[in-house]
Amino acid sequence: MLPIFHHKQDRTQAHILVCFLALTMWRTLQQWMNVSGLGMAPRKLLEGLRELRSLDVLLPTRDKTVRLRMVATPSRELKVLFQRIEILIPNRPKMIKNVVEKIA
Repeated sequence: MLPIFHHKQDRTQAHILVCFLALTMWRTLQQWMNVSGLGMAPRKLLEGLRELRSLDVLLPTRDKTVRLRMVATPSRELKVLFQRIEILIPNRPKMIKNVVEKIA
């Protein structure tokens, strides 16, 4: 990997901050997994999470468009993993409100 050179001090500090936050999140995930009895390999957990799929379904009505978030049923191994780390997967569509309203 090539070194990253920054020509301004604020960019250098921003890069260090982003790296520090990434490392902090990684270590937190390691500790969370260790407490749950899943070992200390966050990469395996993230690869498992990559299998989970979701999508938004847009249903146009007369008044507005209804947006529903759908989550695919995870594999059996992934369900067990989610149960161990106490993450609940929704089993029914969830209404999602638009964050930004359209301006006419």
